Amino acid sequence: MVGAAVAARIDSTRLHSVDGVGLATSREEPTLHATTGLVSAAVNDLPRAPGGPVVAERGEFYEEPAITVESLLGTEFTYVETIAHRRVVEAAHHTAYAARSLYL
Repeated sequence: MVGAAVAARIDSTRLHSVDGVGLATSREEPTLHATTGLVSAAVNDLPRAPGGPVVAERGEFYEEPAITVESLLGTEFTYVETIAHRRVVEAAHHTAYAARSLYL
């Protein structure tokens, strides 16, 4: 698995700037704990701590409640709530896919 964290400045509808990218890899089978570990490692790889929550799609964490994911990540977490959140998640997906092709 390859995970990407994108730190970005956003408003409710758009992504204004990307302030950093963090990457992490894992050879573990994709489980909730492996995925949260991968995301934590990618977030920790950012140049500086994010100023807001980690945001992801529900499917990334097997549709677990946000409070469960937040407790596993050990940081503020939310599922996609705005158009801008969607754009940042898309940026992270594109980054992870590109990085995955470099690792393979």
